[in-house]
Amino acid sequence: MFNLSGKVALVSGASRGLGWAMSQSLASAGAHVILNARDESVLKERVKELSAKGLKGEAAAFDVTDHAAGGACIQAAVKKHGRFDILIANAGIQHRKPITEFETADFERVISTNLTAVWALAREAARVMIPAKRGRIIMTGSVSAILARPTISAYIASKGAVHALTRELAVELAQHSITVNAIAPGYFATEMNTALIQNKEFNDWVCKRTPAGRWGELKEIGPVAVFLASDEASYVNGHVLVTDGAFSAAM
Repeated sequence: MFNLSGKVALVSGASRGLGWAMSQSLASAGAHVILNARDESVLKERVKELSAKGLKGEAAAFDVTDHAAGGACIQAAVKKHGRFDILIANAGIQHRKPITEFETADFERVISTNLTAVWALAREAARVMIPAKRGRIIMTGSVSAILARPTISAYIASKGAVHALTRELAVELAQHSITVNAIAPGYFATEMNTALIQNKEFNDWVCKRTPAGRWGELKEIGPVAVFLASDEASYVNGHVLVTDGAFSAAM
């Protein structure tokens, strides 16, 4: 079960954090993983790490807000490997400011990366998945799209839209045997959250507020992606799979 051998996947934001964790899990399940981020040197090192473990991967350095580059990457994958099966649209950024101090340009920058780029990659994936009559599109949402926090209005707006986009695309693409789902992580110990982890007051709050009593570990996100990418999840469609240690289930 959950064997991805022969499948070709693209993971955006794959050089670190959740994206790198999901990439490793997909590769361990047999997929050939195309790692995307902006820093080519870091990606090449990640590919070497996969190769050292006997896993398959390659680097594709581009900015996800460059929609033409994203489309070209997917088309190149089809040309090189003869297929394209899995998209994990994971790349995202954060910006923290009170609403009264939040600049419009910063709001638009977050939306461009976290939402518009996700939509554009999904569009390009659909263009090759529809003729193939198969595919898995997985988006990274957030528990903060369900339970809000102050000072991250752009991030919450973008992730809430990603959850809605997941449902819409699932309905639109299901007839082509393509599933579209989202993973909504809770608080995971990633580079993006380093400042929060180092803030004792916030760290203590997360550990107390989360019924699991801790931050999520990166090894716990990859298997979720593998499940949604697998043949076994063929009837799971339009779902936002919350992965948060019961954070959002608790009062």
